[in-house]
Amino acid sequence: MNYSLEGQETKRLTFRLLAESDFERWMTLFLDKSVALYLGMDITLSAKELCRLWFDKIFYRYDNNLGVMNALVDKRSNLLIGQCGLLVQSIENEGRLEIGYSMLPDYWNRGFATEAAQKCRDYAFENSLCESLISIVHVDNVGSKKVAVNNGMKFEKHLKNYKGAPMNIFSIAKEEWNK
Repeated sequence: MNYSLEGQETKRLTFRLLAESDFERWMTLFLDKSVALYLGMDITLSAKELCRLWFDKIFYRYDNNLGVMNALVDKRSNLLIGQCGLLVQSIENEGRLEIGYSMLPDYWNRGFATEAAQKCRDYAFENSLCESLISIVHVDNVGSKKVAVNNGMKFEKHLKNYKGAPMNIFSIAKEEWNK
């Protein structure tokens, strides 16, 4: 199944595949240790180690059809400012399709994550990739919760320990989106 939004656009963003050449710019995300915590990663690792784990996971997903975190490029500056995409997840042994998103800190609270997440939601439902979508959000990540809610999602359930961290699942069904 094709989960990539490569070549898709929104008002302010272009979607493309992540490239190894994006590594140095993306590493700045992990200078803020709360990011690693929110992503369920080991906060004792260096920014470089965290970024390498992140890139390895993304490229593994690409190679194994487990979803795609797309690089988000700001049309105005032509710079990589974030990532967003459709990810295959297993929640309590059930396959689910997640909208995942991460933005570089300079672009937080500017609506870019919501804009990208809404594009992913619409793409998934318009192309009949699933009947519902989720976002997995660390319980303390207020910004990501806002993005999920702005994407029409509602709280579904709490997971005490999802990949080492407490997470909330937000979801939207295709029939809700159609309304």
